[in-house]
Formats: sequence, structure tokens, C-alpha cells
Amino acid sequence: MERKDFETWLDNISVTFLSLTDLQKNETLDHLISLSGAVQLRHLSNNLETLLKRDFLKLLPLELSFYLLKWLDPQTLLTCCLVCKQWNKVISACTEVWQTACKNLGWQIDDSVQDALHWKKVYLKAILRMKQLEDHEAFETSSLIGHSARVYALYYRDGLLCTGSDDLSAKLWDVSTGQCVYGIQTHTCAAVKFDEQKLVTGSFDNTVACWEWSSGARTQHFRGHTGAVFSVDYSDELDILVSGSADFAVKVWALSAGTCLNTLTGYTEWVTKVVLQKCKVKSLLHSPGDYILLSADKYEIKIWPTGR
Repeated sequence: MERKDFETWLDNISVTFLSLTDLQKNETLDHLISLSGAVQLRHLSNNLETLLKRDFLKLLPLELSFYLLKWLDPQTLLTCCLVCKQWNKVISACTEVWQTACKNLGWQIDDSVQDALHWKKVYLKAILRMKQLEDHEAFETSSLIGHSARVYALYYRDGLLCTGSDDLSAKLWDVSTGQCVYGIQTHTCAAVKFDEQKLVTGSFDNTVACWEWSSGARTQHFRGHTGAVFSVDYSDELDILVSGSADFAVKVWALSAGTCLNTLTGYTEWVTKVVLQKCKVKSLLHSPGDYILLSADKYEIKIWPTGR
């Protein structure tokens, strides 16, 4: 058939086809398909894919794409990022989606950071760390060998780890090398805290002691508790030491003099944690920068002013 005749025939067929009902159009297409060979079927398949499969993320306005993405879970979104560069670009640019994903993991969100890629990276790092924790691959482990009895007390600071043991000793370790820096004879240690010059220990013998690292000498001995001392903290700036005990009390001591300044009571269980720290927010009783004492037993946390 000549090209001109074919075009005339095609126009007539098209007009007739458009006048048919949907059912008649379907029957016509079925008949034409049955008459088609491999070349025609391949042509039909290639063109149908283009007509039927729409890339909505590419075609929709960005605001609508972001709205739809909010309904997908993060794992599905990460899978979608693998479809093509365009999908990855759109999904990675949705700040709200990745901020929400981080928030659901317990992350504290800084709303001033609106870089979507930043929050996506934060989410991916968090997921990786959780997977490592689950598979016991998050940390390298090593053993510090030296004590001859139970190690009950630990305190870590600036790459150094202090251990207190029932073998009547405390040791200071360099965590990176595993080497023991100092080892001194003490009492049984239930709590330890240290700095460059000294070590403070709370003991099952109901006392608190201060030791000098360089000589191993005991420089102060704080007596007054009637139960084991499970927690200690101190401040050189305030020259005070605090201790929490199994006698349901917290004691405040003069660090340099070794005298008891105050005994805080009202607890119904062992006091297992005491912390001295600067207040960071304003309240009715404290201003930012004021030192406060926090203490905890099994059921409650108490906040005490230090007057400093």
C-alpha cells in the first residue's frame, strides 16, 4: 500500500475506532494482537511500558513528592534510593523524612540544621551502630589482667580507667595500651573517682578515703557512715566531697580537712549514686552556674543545693 493511501486508510480506521464502545475497542485490539507477529508484539510491549509506567517522583511537584514519601518507612525509602539517581536525589532531599527517622531512634533533633543529607547520614550511622551492637561488633574488647579478686568499682576518664577490687587494691590503666599506670593498696572498693594527683574511694568498710597516686599514701580518711559507701564525688573548686551509703544517707565532707559538714537523710533505700555538678538551667532554687548535688536511691532522685 502506498504511503498516501495508508495514511488515508489509517485516518478512516481511527475515526471508526473512536466511535466504538469500550468493549468493541477491546475486541478490536484483541483481534489485531492475534494477527500480529513477533516484531509487532515486541513493538507493542516496548511502547506499552512507556505509556503505563509513570515515574511519579519525577513528574510530581517536589512538595507532593515529599508528602508521599512521609508515608514510607525508612527501610523502604533506602530501597527506593537504589532505583535511580533521580529517586535518590529526591528522597535524600526530604529533610522532614530523615529528621523523623532520627527522632524515632531517640535522636535529639536540632531544627536549625535543615540539611536533609546530614540527617540521612545520621540515620544511616545510627542504624549501622545498632546493627553492630546487635551482632556484638560495635566495640573491640580486651582484658586488663592484674587484680586477684572481684572488681567492683570502675571509673573512666580521658583514656584512663580506674578499677577498685576486693583484693584491697586500686589500679589505674591506660586503656589504649592495656598497661597498668599505677597500683596502690587500698581498702575494699565499692566506688572510685580520680584525677591526675589523687584517688577517692568508697568502701564496704563504711569509710571514704583519699589516696595519692604517686606515693600510694592515704591522705584523708572520712569516717561516719554506718553502711557501705556505694558512690563518691568531689570538687576541688568547692573543696567538698560527697558520699552515698547503704545507711540511707548522704554525707558532705570538707575535702581537704576530712571533716563532715552535713548529713542528708530522708532516703528509704541505699543511696547508690551521688553527683556534684553545675546547674545549667534557671529554676526557683538555682541559677545557671550554681553547684547542685544529685543523689539517687532505688525509688527517687533528690536535688540538694550546695550553697556554692
